Amino acid sequence: MNISDEFTAYHQELLEGTYDCVDRIVVNAYYPLGQRAGGFRTWWRQLTGSDETLDRAHLQRMAGRFKRRLQAYANKHNIPFIHCEMGERKHEKADQYLPSQADFKGLFVIFVGRAPAPVWEVERSPKGAIHLFRKKKWPYVHHYYFHLMDPDWGHITIRMCGYPPFGAQVIANGHEWVERQARNQSLSISKEDNCFTGGNDFQALNRIAKTLCAMHAIGRLTKACDRWLYSSCLCFALDLAEQERTQFRYRYSVFQLEYSRNLLFWRGCTLDEVYEKLLDRTRGALDVKTLRTIFGRKHRPHNSCKKRGSKVRLEKVIERPSYDLTVFKLHFGKWTLKIYDKGDRVLRVEIVAHNLKALHCRTGVKRLPELLQKMRQNVAAFLNVVQAAHISFLDEGTFDTLALPSERGSKRLAGVDLNKSRMRTVVGAMVALSPKPDGFTTADLALKVQEMAGWKPEQYSARRAAYDLAKIRGKEIVQRVDRSRRYSANFEGLRRLWACIMLRDKVLKPMMAGAGRAQVGQPPKTIHPLDLHYLNLLRELEATFGTLGLAA
Repeated sequence: MNISDEFTAYHQELLEGTYDCVDRIVVNAYYPLGQRAGGFRTWWRQLTGSDETLDRAHLQRMAGRFKRRLQAYANKHNIPFIHCEMGERKHEKADQYLPSQADFKGLFVIFVGRAPAPVWEVERSPKGAIHLFRKKKWPYVHHYYFHLMDPDWGHITIRMCGYPPFGAQVIANGHEWVERQARNQSLSISKEDNCFTGGNDFQALNRIAKTLCAMHAIGRLTKACDRWLYSSCLCFALDLAEQERTQFRYRYSVFQLEYSRNLLFWRGCTLDEVYEKLLDRTRGALDVKTLRTIFGRKHRPHNSCKKRGSKVRLEKVIERPSYDLTVFKLHFGKWTLKIYDKGDRVLRVEIVAHNLKALHCRTGVKRLPELLQKMRQNVAAFLNVVQAAHISFLDEGTFDTLALPSERGSKRLAGVDLNKSRMRTVVGAMVALSPKPDGFTTADLALKVQEMAGWKPEQYSARRAAYDLAKIRGKEIVQRVDRSRRYSANFEGLRRLWACIMLRDKVLKPMMAGAGRAQVGQPPKTIHPLDLHYLNLLRELEATFGTLGLAA
């Protein structure tokens, strides 16, 4: 069950739908017997018959055999086998090799790269005694990145070390699993990158996503791991007979998790304004005490690496990786909370656990539902803390889009520019004509404009009135009455236009005149109530600019 939050509930009327989903899941696959020196020697005896061959040379030969077998298989089946430099993002690089067949299943590309790993070192004393140990500073060895297409989970990546006991990581994505389940249920959805940006039934989509947080989701995940680890990865190091003889079976623990709450707004301009005002109101209010409240910690994150000189991150940052994307991040030890806009209409709140082991909690795969529950609570706590703008003051793009061109049918129409006196007069005339019960014609509008502006008929004819009326119709503020030649105004839209004009003439112009002077002049003996309001507005504007951090 999704944990509700105040931010989502407050903006409910602006949302087309919401859904929670597990994103990236990273599972450590390890062979329990190979984690201790004694267990590793036992496994080696089962594999080779004795531990006389247990030395560094034989471990390196086993790793070399792994690579040769894998490369020969890739060449035989025309699978790309690519060496990568350190730091390359292999998952993004694999996108260009994704199979085009919708029903493809299996291995489609292999990357090779060097990364640190806990490799067993072997030393023999003069008397032949074997000493097994692992260096504190892990050496860099070859790792193999198997990119596979799973029928249920989509694109899965398995990273495996070439040295025994062949530790591995399985990387899956919950969004791809949800997408396949939704397609099977014939749900109409649209997906952009790693986010659903449209659909006809977000409640059904949310119900599908919830199943990944249930206990039976553990079986789906471990089944996918077993399906590919033994048949497509480990088989190049140990054949099936060697696996059975040594009873080599992996166990799984959760290493990293990502979880997101996605809010789909009806309009993208509303999303932009909600998000920008959220940043303005929230980033200054979040202090260390508030961060502890969000993450449920009374103290700072435990620093087990203090002696090695590492630092625990406890900070909030705003990043702009591209010109149209702003990411608000909170770092708290091994947790990261992010909020950013995805696509045109989706606001995503995402929590990332970078290393669950560092959080001093149980990380066995059976604990997955409990871990996800904790992440949901943190997301809800964060959204309860962020400060939303008052919904009454959200512009929803009306002010910015008035002057932009619009289209009606096949015609391209000019925008409504209220900086021009003629257009302001036309709006005033429409306000005067709007109470007429049967609507008004273009001739009525032309006569009213002539009357208000003092123009002659040749200065503003019915033809010009029809042109101005068409521009306002393009903004859906005026509509035709049935199939007649009469028009009626949308009261709400017309009220917004008139409010823009009144604010310009009666508020902005006096305020700009007052703000442009070094000091307000000598007041008259009797101050009109309107002038008192202007003085109060000037003081409030200065306080508002101070709150926004702007120079007044």
